Amino acid sequence: MNKNYFAPFPPMGWNSYDYYDTTVTEEDVRANADYMAAHLKMYGWEYIVVDIQWYAHKAGSMRDRFQYIPFAPVETDEYSRLLPDPERFPSSRDGKGFAPLAEYVHSLGLKFGIHIMRGIPRIAAHTHGTIKGSSVTADMAADPSSICRWNPDMYGLRDCEAGQAYYDSLLELYASWGVDFIKCDDICNVNNTSPHGEHAYDARHEIEMIAGAIQKCGRPIVLSLSPGPALIEQAWHYEKYANMWRITDDFWDNWKLLKNMFHRCELWQNHVRAGCYPDCDMLPLGKVGRGFGEERSTLFSPDEQRTMMTLWCIFGSPLMLGAEMPGLDEETLALLTNREVLGLLHPDCHRIQIRLDDTQAVWKSQNPADRSTYTALFNLSDDVCTVSVSLDELDIENQNVSLKELWTKDVTVSRNGIIETMLAPHACALYRIDRS
Repeated sequence: MNKNYFAPFPPMGWNSYDYYDTTVTEEDVRANADYMAAHLKMYGWEYIVVDIQWYAHKAGSMRDRFQYIPFAPVETDEYSRLLPDPERFPSSRDGKGFAPLAEYVHSLGLKFGIHIMRGIPRIAAHTHGTIKGSSVTADMAADPSSICRWNPDMYGLRDCEAGQAYYDSLLELYASWGVDFIKCDDICNVNNTSPHGEHAYDARHEIEMIAGAIQKCGRPIVLSLSPGPALIEQAWHYEKYANMWRITDDFWDNWKLLKNMFHRCELWQNHVRAGCYPDCDMLPLGKVGRGFGEERSTLFSPDEQRTMMTLWCIFGSPLMLGAEMPGLDEETLALLTNREVLGLLHPDCHRIQIRLDDTQAVWKSQNPADRSTYTALFNLSDDVCTVSVSLDELDIENQNVSLKELWTKDVTVSRNGIIETMLAPHACALYRIDRS
């Protein structure tokens, strides 16, 4: 199977992390899947992803002290593979795993995904657990020097036959459950123990092992790598083995982080193509933070929300919503269902940031299929500002063009070969350019 066909378009979906953290339950997942099927599926949204520690007992019960309870009990099978916590995911009992929940998500016409940490459970190594398809036990396959700095659950795997056998058995299990998407964490940019410097990329062999296991499992499973920032010098490696890779650390609703994304997108703009997507991370919209003990509405202003959606779309990033979907208001729903804006995600679009400084940015996108051209003007300053771009900069010879702003639907014309607009602080305008 060609991995590029696993994700011919940038994946669009929902991830449980921003709202639920480690506390998401089967009931929560079903409620969000129901909402997506009813309100978002027809616009291309399709993935329902259960994020971190779905296997951990009592996850989130000590949130005032720990995000991840140190060495808490986890649910495993006889082959050292993690299983869903049956208290939070009751349909997983009796060894069923996520198969019943995935079946429900699929019945809605959606796709099902899970978060995993790279490696093998530490408890399996400590108890000399069995690895399916190998005579070597978990303690021999695990690398005890390869550990995650922020999560206590796993050891990395050695680059050996037993390590590959473990990942093969893992993907065999996930395929039997009906998993369509894997977000693998602690793997995109790992330098936990290496003496070789800041960008050692220690886990590259585990990326290759997981990708190989996906190819063997018989099911097209999208592979997403976290956390970032991804290493631009390793772009070829991400593109060869993964479908998505994070170009930032965890992204939250903070203007400073959003402004910085213009630099990150410029760095990665030439690496977007079908099946391969630099990932700007989740969209912190609507209500977030309940699992962190502070449910709140996004801190982004309406203008900043529109700026984020415009940048993610014109850049061609995957879109993963972090909100509790049943609680979305009409304004947020409208932001997520603008067909013309979402159309910019098409991987065939030729996209480039043609200007960036501390106060403004300008992007251009062209779809070669219909030769449509788009431009996005961003005010990155804290003051009202006029932002402009010439048609010459956009490589448009005909100086008589009409402009449709894709958020407001307003139609205007360019004057003197210039597209110009006055924008509020942190606001943007997104135009489709129609030649007369």
